[in-house]
Amino acid sequence: MNVSSFRDSLRQAEPPKQLSVYQLAMWYAGKDDWNRAHELVQDLPDQVAAHIHAYLHRTEGDIWNADYWYQRAGRQRPNNSTEAEWTEIVASLL
Repeated sequence: MNVSSFRDSLRQAEPPKQLSVYQLAMWYAGKDDWNRAHELVQDLPDQVAAHIHAYLHRTEGDIWNADYWYQRAGRQRPNNSTEAEWTEIVASLL
């Protein structure tokens, strides 16, 4: 699967079955289901989950909380759009 086919899968009602929890969170984020995406990563202790968590808070406009999670992920908040960040995260997960 590549970013293009991942993006195409967003047209479906259900996610592809082979997705990891991280990919699944980004799939729901791509479907604008913030709550479902957040539920999937909020309690995971690793830096990948923290990065997705940061991205999710950034998309909702909660920059203070996003910056906290970027720090936990060992990253700085990017200067690009949230759409570009979504693509970058998905590409890193595929």
